[in-house]
Amino acid sequence: MLTRLDSCDTRVRAYKDGKTFDECKAAAVVASREIGGTIRARGSMSWAEILGAVNYDALVFKLTLKYLRQDGFDIGNNKSPEVGSVP
Repeated sequence: MLTRLDSCDTRVRAYKDGKTFDECKAAAVVASREIGGTIRARGSMSWAEILGAVNYDALVFKLTLKYLRQDGFDIGNNKSPEVGSVP
């Protein structure tokens, strides 16, 4: 049986560079806004470029893709690993 101290609390668990989940979400929101502007200007952006833009942080990368999808971008798939704007 888990006690309160043994349970997982996403607010205090450290991820890459000691960031909490909430800090990762905040970083992803900022990144998705910046990357969204770039995608609108260029038409598309590869997943590799996005991963580099978020300093190769897998959690921030996944959250950034999530927020880009929520903003209406086509985030692609494993056969087309790029994010493009939807007309």
